[in-house]
Amino acid sequence: MAAMIRKNKEEGGRKFHSLQQQITLIFIIVLMVSIGVITLLNGFFLEKYYISVKTKVLLSARDSIALLDLDSLLSGDYDDTYEFYIGENDDDDLESGSFGELYSDENEYSGDSSALNELGRYSSRNNLSWVIINSENSGWYAWGENDKMLRGKLFGYLYKLDSSRHRVIMKNDTCVVQQVSDKFAGMDYVECWGNLTGDIYFLIRTPLESITESAEISNRFYLFVGLFVTIVSAIILTLLIRRLTRPIKELTTLSRHMANLNFEERYQSNAGNEIDVLGDSFNKMSDQLEKTISELKTANLSLQKDIENKIAIDEKRKEFLDNVSHELKTPIALIQGYAEGLKDNISDDPESREFYCDVIMDEAQKMNKLVKSLLTLNQLESGKDPVVMERFDIVPVIRGVLQNMDIMLQQSGAEVIFEADHPVYVWADEFKVEEVITNYTSNAIHHLGGEGRIVIELKEEDGKARVSVFNTGNPIPEDDLPNLWQKFYKVDKARTREYGGSGIGLSIVKAIMEAMNQQYGVKNHEDGVEFWFTLDLH
Repeated sequence: MAAMIRKNKEEGGRKFHSLQQQITLIFIIVLMVSIGVITLLNGFFLEKYYISVKTKVLLSARDSIALLDLDSLLSGDYDDTYEFYIGENDDDDLESGSFGELYSDENEYSGDSSALNELGRYSSRNNLSWVIINSENSGWYAWGENDKMLRGKLFGYLYKLDSSRHRVIMKNDTCVVQQVSDKFAGMDYVECWGNLTGDIYFLIRTPLESITESAEISNRFYLFVGLFVTIVSAIILTLLIRRLTRPIKELTTLSRHMANLNFEERYQSNAGNEIDVLGDSFNKMSDQLEKTISELKTANLSLQKDIENKIAIDEKRKEFLDNVSHELKTPIALIQGYAEGLKDNISDDPESREFYCDVIMDEAQKMNKLVKSLLTLNQLESGKDPVVMERFDIVPVIRGVLQNMDIMLQQSGAEVIFEADHPVYVWADEFKVEEVITNYTSNAIHHLGGEGRIVIELKEEDGKARVSVFNTGNPIPEDDLPNLWQKFYKVDKARTREYGGSGIGLSIVKAIMEAMNQQYGVKNHEDGVEFWFTLDLH
């Protein structure tokens, strides 16, 4: 029964018990109550029912005796002849096992012997003892118990000489049915006595001791059988309910995943009943919820950004024009100077002219790259390039960036470390996240130093996915850290210009992460710098 002890569980702050335990416990309680009720009914009402049945038996025996030829049966003097086997008789003048005592004049009982035989068998089956006697006591006939005692009892009742305790069950003009406590025999009896016809009287009795003992035996039997049936039924029911409730448990688990906005799980059991229909509905609802949430997230982000962008759009446009003017001033001046030199034939040396052309082309390329970056940043900040939220695995995105930048990694001699042993699904704009990872990785390559190691880590914590790109090298001055995300800000301007950097890459990262309401940042380490950002897992 230890397996049936209910264990409390917690779900959303509310205690509950498993369906399997509840059904099994209810079944056991109902079964035990049923056994208890049967035992109580058996103890309180079996004897009364038995007495009512015995009353009918006594009355039936009385009617059978009344149908005999009573005058022939009781007439004449004592004759020791007998004819019918009924049971033991205590009279010393009769043989053991005789039918009873037969009184006749000179001839044997001339009535219907088959009726008397049938009455004897009926009395044996129902454990009856009886006596019939006439009022003069000149003739009597007895069955079963000691005839003298039965005759004495009958005369005591007729002449109201008997002082035994009795309870009248039924009484009419011809007979009385009563429950009597016989102090000599030490038992209770149910008796029927009265007048048959004319001056012939009768007494029929049956003991109650057997029914009391039977009630006790049956109660013990019910108890033992009930305990055995309860244990076996509980085991069988537990196994059956476990099988029946397995699909329900699966649906419960599925609903928890859906509550956490994880729509990858599906109902897969086959119960063969209405639960399968419910499971299919759960699967369809999961697909629809994922689609709806994706649309809602996209719409929500778009709405939030629209409100924010409308407030700051004028200021950003002014700031954008100022920065563009500043950044384009240097390359335009270089292009103009070298172009004028070529036009004025400052140097006729072919190598010098080729150098002038290379400078012009290089500066033009940098300007082209700057303009593209500025356009991308402007679209992000103005909301013209909306964020499309979708659920995707970020691991292959990171691997794709590393594969695209493989040539740059080889040229820099960097050792790249990225380990991911399982998919990590996030909610974000996949293409913009790829651009952020590309900017972080490109930044790490250009500022690589020390051991020449780049480490990309992906962690799951507190419902977020944290992506970080670390490169060995010199730490960034603490004073410069807050300004890194500003447009056109450069820590080492000479080095930035060396590889063609414009100082807009991290500004694009900032715009993308803020567009998705996510966190980002930079952190110095003893041997390098770490850039990171977060995305929603659910």
